[in-house]
Amino acid sequence: MARSAFLTTAAALTATTALLLTGCGGDDSSSDDIKGAESGSTSPSASAPASTPPGAKRPETALPSSFRLTFQDWRSDEPEEQAVLYDGKEELRSGYAAIIDNDLDSEALVFYHTESGLSQAQQWIKTYTDKNLTVIGDLPVFGPEVVLGSGGDNAVLNYCTDESKASTRNLKTGEVEGNPPGTDPEVFYSVSMTKNQQGVWQTVSVRSERGGCRK
Repeated sequence: MARSAFLTTAAALTATTALLLTGCGGDDSSSDDIKGAESGSTSPSASAPASTPPGAKRPETALPSSFRLTFQDWRSDEPEEQAVLYDGKEELRSGYAAIIDNDLDSEALVFYHTESGLSQAQQWIKTYTDKNLTVIGDLPVFGPEVVLGSGGDNAVLNYCTDESKASTRNLKTGEVEGNPPGTDPEVFYSVSMTKNQQGVWQTVSVRSERGGCRK
């Protein structure tokens, strides 16, 4: 389910060979919760989101409990890095919510992407919705690393996901599928982000590599 199957790269997105479609990214699944980010715990209830960054009012994303997106060690003592982590987390949640709700133009999805990033995200979401798929199960998001650009308005957010317990569900047939046997469940993501005039870190593009977390 990881974005590898989700929002892999700009090219990855299109290739969305990510997870659940071969993993999580394009399989049958039902809508589920995508929990906020929090350090250290895989328990959705323990994933209380960090405080909202200053600037524009962020939209809220509500998700069902059938899909649990948990963020591990998703905190930084540096305010700017924490802002990147927060908006990167919410961008990921908005994508899964769009899949579950079959809404390619949701307020949160538009809010957390640049124009080019939104186009990529919508392509990724359609790999699910065009096949009547939703996502279910557990998807841990871990190993975050923030690299801030020298100009102060660009950053790269790297992280990994583990699709071992994530699946897709066909909304018409009810069929549930996970990654094919032998597929590495861990996917590495590298998200390019830029800060807009309202102080929101928006996603420009996403690159992914299955198995890249083991390097």
